Amino acid sequence: MAQRKSRSDRRIDLIEAARRAIIRHGIDRVQLSHVAEEAGLTSGAVLYHYPDLSELLVEAQHAGMERFYEQRLRQLIALTDPAEKLVMTIRTGLPTGPLDPDVRLLNELGGAAGRNRVYGVLLTSLYDRQVSMYQSILDTGSALGVFKLSSDSLTISRNLVALEDAYGYRITARHPVIDPQEAAELILSYARTATGHGLAHRAVP
Repeated sequence: MAQRKSRSDRRIDLIEAARRAIIRHGIDRVQLSHVAEEAGLTSGAVLYHYPDLSELLVEAQHAGMERFYEQRLRQLIALTDPAEKLVMTIRTGLPTGPLDPDVRLLNELGGAAGRNRVYGVLLTSLYDRQVSMYQSILDTGSALGVFKLSSDSLTISRNLVALEDAYGYRITARHPVIDPQEAAELILSYARTATGHGLAHRAVP
């Protein structure tokens, strides 16, 4: 006999279903029935766990955004060299390819941010946290004498996040010559100038 899922597990499943529904139908067009279809449930079953569809959609977006801040921080814990941290942060901030679901979700969120204040706040919060993540690496590297910054760390950090966003969009738009490896190298070329460091770029396995 199959074990019945807990309420928390069911909510996780619904968040994933909502993510798929957003990608398939768009953030402005997704409906309760779309989420229910993706989850293999009735609309009533979805409402039992999430009486407000907008709450579920926000949680789905937040779950996708976790990769670009919380998960990146966890990956950096094992590294001590600021240069290695910077390279790792740049590499992990890009899509894995044109169909990367987390980045497609962020693209949907960005398109709706001007019309929905909550989505705008989510994107602003993610941007600010990413900037602070880069700034911490740059400040540490500068203090240790690893980096010789060409400008203040805040300006460089903002530019790095902007480049992530710009090249990430090009990847998901299927630019013929900008893949994740090329995009990482383009961002690193700026970072090398900004930090005065060679920042070796190892190919992703």
